[in-house]
Amino acid sequence: MTAYTAPVRDIKFALFDVIEAEKLYKHLGIASADRELMDAVLEEAAKFTQSVLAPLNAIGDDHGCVLDKNTGAVTTPPGFKEAYQQFVEGGWTGLTAPEAMGGQALPESFGAAAKEMIDAANLSWGNYPLLSHGATEALKHHGEDWQKEVFLKPIIAGRWTGTMCLTESHCGSDLGLLKTRAELKADGSYAITGTKIFITGGEHDFTDNIIHLVLARLPDAPAGVKGISLFIVPKIKVSREGVVGDRNAVRCGSIEHKMGIHGSVTCVMNFDGAEGYLIGQPNKGLNAMFTMMNTARLAVGLQGLGLIDRSYQGALQYARDRLQMRSLSGAKFPDKPADPLIVHPDIRRMLLTCKSLAEGSRMLALHATTLVDVLERSGDDEERKAADELLGFLTPITKALLTEWANECTYHALQVFGGHGYIAETGMEQFARDARITTIYEGTTQIQALDLLGRKIMQLQGAGMRRFLAMIQAFCEANATKPELTEFILPLAEVTRQWGELTMEVGKKAMSNADEVGAASVDYLFYSGYVSLAYWWARAVATANAGDYPEDFKTMKRETARFYFARILPRIHSHAAAMRSGTAPLMALDAALFDS
Repeated sequence: MTAYTAPVRDIKFALFDVIEAEKLYKHLGIASADRELMDAVLEEAAKFTQSVLAPLNAIGDDHGCVLDKNTGAVTTPPGFKEAYQQFVEGGWTGLTAPEAMGGQALPESFGAAAKEMIDAANLSWGNYPLLSHGATEALKHHGEDWQKEVFLKPIIAGRWTGTMCLTESHCGSDLGLLKTRAELKADGSYAITGTKIFITGGEHDFTDNIIHLVLARLPDAPAGVKGISLFIVPKIKVSREGVVGDRNAVRCGSIEHKMGIHGSVTCVMNFDGAEGYLIGQPNKGLNAMFTMMNTARLAVGLQGLGLIDRSYQGALQYARDRLQMRSLSGAKFPDKPADPLIVHPDIRRMLLTCKSLAEGSRMLALHATTLVDVLERSGDDEERKAADELLGFLTPITKALLTEWANECTYHALQVFGGHGYIAETGMEQFARDARITTIYEGTTQIQALDLLGRKIMQLQGAGMRRFLAMIQAFCEANATKPELTEFILPLAEVTRQWGELTMEVGKKAMSNADEVGAASVDYLFYSGYVSLAYWWARAVATANAGDYPEDFKTMKRETARFYFARILPRIHSHAAAMRSGTAPLMALDAALFDS
């Protein structure tokens, strides 16, 4: 298993220099965001993830989680529980939570930087605090005061954890079909009955209590998504006064045997008249659900980023050490029996693909999470509206593309290792297996694509996209006269213009045939992602050129950007051609002929 080195220098460059988050934090009045403190926290996060979490990654994959079928209890892999206790003792569970609830009130974007390290070090372990964060956001925004006091504070303190119990075996992502029911009791609580599947962290040994947020229907609920309500259902009963009682009627029925993330328990949860409390208004659970889902979508994007960087680190080290064949242009290390892999052009293609996608994705993701900070901290309604529109546009891009690129980059890393990548000792095959789920949970790539093109572009008339295009245009205009940036500014301005034209073209076709949205959406998503990263790479070069950085750092950023513009950005042309082909190549074949 390869070691993990947290990319603290590049995280600081992306967050504080390129995105200028420190300036934003001051503008938003975030008193806790002191640069000296944040630098220290990032260094501590690096130590914790490198020394505690990373060594447990392979152990978690080997051992997995074990269910006691008699009691419904789940034992997590060796060391996982102890790592969680260190996590709690270090104050990490409340890093971005409000001070009034016991948190440290640091910005969400800063928390995202720490989260990348966690996911890169040990994706399976990182799933447990991820779900607690989603529950925290739902309770923070939709819970009553007593619910925040009784349930939210212990989650922030790390004494309890949270889950999201949404889907059921018959409905998948179509939550309008869910059947779990809730019945009002005389004391004002509800009896929750039903079965939920794919529940991450539904049962474990980290904490005594687990707070499930459960979607269910009231007896008189309307059909479809308009009849969904959200309920708090604790594993151990808790009264409105915070008194912990008996075991609730909720139990883990089984755990899934998965392709990857073996250290992350995925449960079937049975609710048999379990005691719960309504969050928000009846039949309005969809709003709270989307609070959790949107938080989780960005979080899963960060998982993809972590896996891109972790697999790249392993492949880079192996390419430097492994001797194999001679360079085609002549021996580079004539004193050795062969040259290291890194001298070969196609090895460099794979490594630079991973590097350019990792560092570009880091800027994209951290920028998206700064918009969360604006939404939560700004007192200016117009500023919040702008952030909301832009965040809505960038969220499906961030979730889908960072996880798709994780699959691509873990593949490249395995290829660099060759046959050694296919065996477990190097860890590459685990990263490839772990990455595969990230494009599926919290909404598949196809769902993200439909959200982007169908909702954010068509229904909302591209409000968020217009704001993003304005950002790119302003950047290009501000740097148009700088000769050292011409090689990036000119192509960026051109592909941005083409992006807008293509959006209009697809939109017009979709107005006469709704299937055009489904036919174009995934290609449109990828097109959008590649142009977005071109913008961030151009900004990275501009920032490096203007700053007091070592020359080798400036060279590294410039040459990586050149690779991205020359080798990755041209992928947009194949996506554009696919979109323009329309629905005919997809819909012409009769369904009965697929098996002939």
